[in-house]
Amino acid sequence: MTGPAAGDGPGFVAVDSGGSGLRVAVGTAGRGPLARGASTEPVRTGARGIDPGHLMEQLVPLVRALAAEAGAWRPETAVVGAAGLAGLGDALRAELPGALARELGVRRVVLAADAVTAYVGALGPRPGAVIAAGTGLIAVGTDLAGWRRADGWGHLLGDCGSGAWIGRAGLEAALRAHDGREGGSARLLACAEEVFGPVAGLPGRLYPRPDRPAVLASFAPRVAACADGDPVAAGILRAAARHMADSAAAVCPAAGEPRIALTGGLARLGGPLLGPLDEQLARRLPHARRVTAEGDPLHGAVRVATDLAAGTFTLPGDERLLTVTTVAGE
Repeated sequence: MTGPAAGDGPGFVAVDSGGSGLRVAVGTAGRGPLARGASTEPVRTGARGIDPGHLMEQLVPLVRALAAEAGAWRPETAVVGAAGLAGLGDALRAELPGALARELGVRRVVLAADAVTAYVGALGPRPGAVIAAGTGLIAVGTDLAGWRRADGWGHLLGDCGSGAWIGRAGLEAALRAHDGREGGSARLLACAEEVFGPVAGLPGRLYPRPDRPAVLASFAPRVAACADGDPVAAGILRAAARHMADSAAAVCPAAGEPRIALTGGLARLGGPLLGPLDEQLARRLPHARRVTAEGDPLHGAVRVATDLAAGTFTLPGDERLLTVTTVAGE
């Protein structure tokens, strides 16, 4: 990798690692992103949490291909926003800075929960709260002195209101209809069989998959599509909105007029979810101002890199949510 042209400023790698895979941008502080790419395979988790080796296996070839596309470029900083970092990131924090220095020559590594990069992308360096809702769900808030988080506990223990949560609830309603139990939805049953085949075989197809959260979340748009005219589907989305507002209320600063934004794939579900969510936020957080997210988590990772290069990065560090490490290349 060759150095950037004069005036371009330091190079960076920005990464958004989530339940649907990796998204990556390479660029310079002066010119912003020069090339973007993606991998659709989510980074594995295991006994040690998020697997740094698997992340590097996907990231390094992708970055090298993007570097060839970008031309004269050498990274000084890598910013990695990772889903699950707060609770599953010990191995990543221990090993990724050194691995990135060896493989890419970076001298500074920022590791952030994907909710933090979502926050920066959505609101920038302002007090407020962000609901990062995609395959999983976590809310983070800051008063610019420290961070608070709520949920983000994964699809087995939490992520309430997330895409995986909505999809699982929709499939449960489908199975209830299949069994003849109360609370079932014939429309969701028909949708489930259209997507997955006969639902009697669904457990055998779903449970062994390592990407279960993403598979569950893939059904969330079908739940939203059924909400008009199906009270069960509509009720699932209202319950999701309550969960999302609960998490936002737990982290939003109590003073001033903080901003609050929704970011992530669930924003694309539209009115069936966003209408109930607006109602819940207005009731729970009347002092907060709901705004449209300025950008997504990858945009947030890019902003962290460029703000660091400019010396204007002001958000607080946090042992589990946001760390900046200086490393020596080998």
